[in-house]
Amino acid sequence: MARKTWRSLEAVHGMIYFTPDAPPAYAAIGISSPRAGYFLSRSAAMGAVSADVVVATFFNFHPGLVRRAMEGGWATAGPEAVTAARLAAVDTSLRRAFGAELVGSAELRRAADLARRAALVASEHPEGRPLFAGHASLPWPDEAHLVLWHAQTLLREFRGDGHVAALALAGLSGLDALLSHAGSGDVPAEVLRLTRAWSEEEWAAGLESFAARGFLDGAGNFTDAGRAQRQQIEDATDRAALVAYAALTDDEAGELVALGRTLSKQVVAAGLMQVDPSRFDDS
Repeated sequence: MARKTWRSLEAVHGMIYFTPDAPPAYAAIGISSPRAGYFLSRSAAMGAVSADVVVATFFNFHPGLVRRAMEGGWATAGPEAVTAARLAAVDTSLRRAFGAELVGSAELRRAADLARRAALVASEHPEGRPLFAGHASLPWPDEAHLVLWHAQTLLREFRGDGHVAALALAGLSGLDALLSHAGSGDVPAEVLRLTRAWSEEEWAAGLESFAARGFLDGAGNFTDAGRAQRQQIEDATDRAALVAYAALTDDEAGELVALGRTLSKQVVAAGLMQVDPSRFDDS
């Protein structure tokens, strides 16, 4: 249920990384590079942290990419300005996706209330979750669509920090994590390599190493051991995220899943994310 609830609302949070409203909001405070906008806006809740802190918490991006993208960023715009620009882009995007009628609806307020209850329980357990803890320290917005976005952001980063812990305990590097993700078939390997800025040579060396450990074959597909390892990591991630959803009854969690599917499809239909909307039907 923790995984279903998170996935059903995934697009409501995730659209901030793809919406056309974000680059102009960041450019208005002097951040013109989309890469810089991504790394600075997502890490700003932790304060003006170094690129190395972002490498550690984001986990699978090439360290060189992070350092280049963030160079001089905090001197251009401080964390508070970046956070405000991000929330302004969220407001513009979700108002367009949901429309005036849905923004003011009882259904949206209900979804926001349920997600906030779970996020507040998660906030009682910040230990070992630095990216989540930074976002949990931010003030709650007032309007329901922004409450929902902030709550889902907290739940996403809560789960994400737990996932990073599971990967580290399994002995995976950031590159290993991408190779494992690619082996699952969820995302093409080349998309993962390019978006995280690993070179072809680095990717090939990582693939050779991961295959030598018995987790992948020479083509990058899972062996039985790799598939089992991936499942163990996903199961550990689910267990670590479960505490937040203890705030909801089974019926309430199911209600949030249903509401989340509808809202996520609205986000996709508005063109804020290029995702097959059917993925939310079996979340």
